[in-house]
Amino acid sequence: MVHLHVEKTIAAPADKVFAWLADPANLKTAPLIVTAEWARDSPPPGLGAIRTGFAIGLWFREEIIAFDPPHSYTYLIVGSVPAFDHEGGTLTFTHEGDGTHVDWVSTYTHPIRGGGKAMETLSAKLLPWNFSAVLDACAKALEP
Repeated sequence: MVHLHVEKTIAAPADKVFAWLADPANLKTAPLIVTAEWARDSPPPGLGAIRTGFAIGLWFREEIIAFDPPHSYTYLIVGSVPAFDHEGGTLTFTHEGDGTHVDWVSTYTHPIRGGGKAMETLSAKLLPWNFSAVLDACAKALEP
């Protein structure tokens, strides 16, 4: 099982940080993400919304399973290649000084059909790097 935890304090209000990070278009700031968007069959952004994307070596479909702006949201990978057994990813937004502290946690395994332990070793190195890049891009976009 892989448990990822990335965090950053961003000098911007929680509502703006939440909105920026909840928009799948901004996932494209990750080095490996090529496309990310709301799925065509998705309900409006919020609870139940579906995000899809392509990354180098990965296709994913995620459902927003908890949505509490501007405090937190949780997503679940419901389809992917390679396969993920995803327990969920949660972004939590906490007021800190003049900014917002973001905690991003995700827990998953790769079943044998998705590359098993070898894929876990690779993704455990690549995903935190990409999560951090998204948080850095958010700070760059929103900080004065």
